[in-house]
Amino acid sequence: MTGMDEDQTIEALGATDLFAAFEEPLLLVRDRRVAIANAAAQALLGSHIEGSDVRLAIRHPAAAPHLTGEGESGEGPVRIELVGLGELGRPWELVIAPLPDGSRLVRLADQSQQRAAEQMRVDFVANASHELRTPLATLLGFLETLQDEEAVDAATRQRFVGIMFGEAMRMRSLLDDLMSLSRIEAERFAVPRDRVELLPLIEDAKRSAHPLATDREIRIENEAGEAIVSGDEVQLSQMLSNLLVNALKYGRPGTPVRIRLEGVPGDLVRISVIDQGEGIPAVHIPRLTERFYRVDPGRSRSVGGTGLGLAIVKHIVLRHRGRLDIQSELGAGTTVSVSLPRA
Repeated sequence: MTGMDEDQTIEALGATDLFAAFEEPLLLVRDRRVAIANAAAQALLGSHIEGSDVRLAIRHPAAAPHLTGEGESGEGPVRIELVGLGELGRPWELVIAPLPDGSRLVRLADQSQQRAAEQMRVDFVANASHELRTPLATLLGFLETLQDEEAVDAATRQRFVGIMFGEAMRMRSLLDDLMSLSRIEAERFAVPRDRVELLPLIEDAKRSAHPLATDREIRIENEAGEAIVSGDEVQLSQMLSNLLVNALKYGRPGTPVRIRLEGVPGDLVRISVIDQGEGIPAVHIPRLTERFYRVDPGRSRSVGGTGLGLAIVKHIVLRHRGRLDIQSELGAGTTVSVSLPRA
């Protein structure tokens, strides 16, 4: 073995250890062949790829010239979007960086989470625009009608004004929830440390929800004792209010909504809000905390929901390093539980 071969062997052994430390698929390509492939690359492309032609390992016409050096531009790393490696439809970014000795460093970066986040942002903007456009269209329609004073009598005018007021309040509720969600997300990395007594917050939520409970002919039963958690009092109050209002809106008239507060293993406190409504089909439960997701859009709008209540609850729970559980049985009701760390 010549001195140059020994140097390359020692270099390759060091590079192998270095490559093994990376979780992303990583290749070292020398003379068009895969000299080193870390475990992630072998899991994605096959355990046989070391020693093979790199064009057989990564089969993509746009990548081939850069992998072999034929498309070398001398302007630094080349980035190429790939779809179809591994799982069907999974997006990757292929980064090819030339090295001083003529070899190439090839990295595959999974773009799934980035694409999903971008899609969520697009969906959020589209949904928010739709939710605001609907009441705005109603307002504009009634305003246009009211401009013709001869066509509208006093009673009709009064009815129109009432509908317009309701639509305006709906828009304000939506904007308030959007602002609230934005603030909670902005603070998600700051873990709240204040000592918060939950029982007074539960009593406040009951008082605020009393008119809705009376209107729905639902009684609120409190099974809560004393408990102190580490948290943000304003956000925990909002969380409790959202959970209670949701239970009252979807509970069955004449049945109770129960609020239960209990200690659980792991030095946690669990708050459960239990209704006896129609229940939720299991297929919908994983998506209930998505923004604007509704099991029954028509009914949600009729009871005045913005579609953001449980999304706000989820983000408050995440900020408090807690856990949110939703259990439901068709025809029997729904239980939403939040577990929070004790102070």
